[in-house]
Amino acid sequence: MTFPTPNQATATGPACRSLLTASTKLPRLAAALTLCLSLLGCATAPPPEPAGPATWAGRPIGPPPSPNPGLKQTLISRATREWEFFGRQTVVFKGSEESIPHVGAWEDDEGGYIGRVNAYWRTAGKPGLDGLDCQQPWSAAFMSWVMQGSGVPEGQFPPASAHWVYLSRLINQSDYPGRYFVPRRIVDYSPNPGDLVCASRGGYRPAAFNGYVRPDALEGLSAHCDLVVAKNGQTLDVIGGNVRNSVSKSTLELDGQGRLQPVPRRPWFLILQNRL
Repeated sequence: MTFPTPNQATATGPACRSLLTASTKLPRLAAALTLCLSLLGCATAPPPEPAGPATWAGRPIGPPPSPNPGLKQTLISRATREWEFFGRQTVVFKGSEESIPHVGAWEDDEGGYIGRVNAYWRTAGKPGLDGLDCQQPWSAAFMSWVMQGSGVPEGQFPPASAHWVYLSRLINQSDYPGRYFVPRRIVDYSPNPGDLVCASRGGYRPAAFNGYVRPDALEGLSAHCDLVVAKNGQTLDVIGGNVRNSVSKSTLELDGQGRLQPVPRRPWFLILQNRL
């Protein structure tokens, strides 16, 4: 039997319970079993960013906004409440292995989950979709819902049904003054609560030079971003939508310098630093 792959956006996308037979539903009951995944080859890491003002591909990043720790905490709290609503599903990435210690509710379950996914889609401008539309990845819609409901202005985080849309815009605007979210490279920035960590899905990775991704290289990219909610030593807790058919909290590993470790199903390519 085969688990539905996390955040799958292909024609064989996330499996709806309503589309599964009794035999294919069994993997959910066994989801706590460790999923062994082969390691991806690692390319040579780009050099660290020089000391001094932050830049992106040689262009200075604009000065930060006025601090607003209350808004940052609202983001974390809103995402955490949704994780609790969906039954606290947890995913652990450790080395080349992925496990699900606790399985929560799925997108097409009875009990309000179908409609909740519709609320995410409405924020992203697609009111006709809900939790039964399992072939449609809803992680960007979820992130848009978290941002909008927390009070983040659309000018700071544009709602979108695909992650590449807001990522390309935020990279383009990173030299503007007062941007809440600015791009940082995986190699020289350790993510913190309130940041977004982003990975590509499928076999395609965006073109990058020394770890800097151009906005035009993101067009049409199938991607996934999670919101960082906690940092504990060399582990990071993140929450995202459409992760194993639910709103899930994932635990990620950091190296001794606090940098994200490569994961087979999460080829990280970008961090959005939250400067509030």
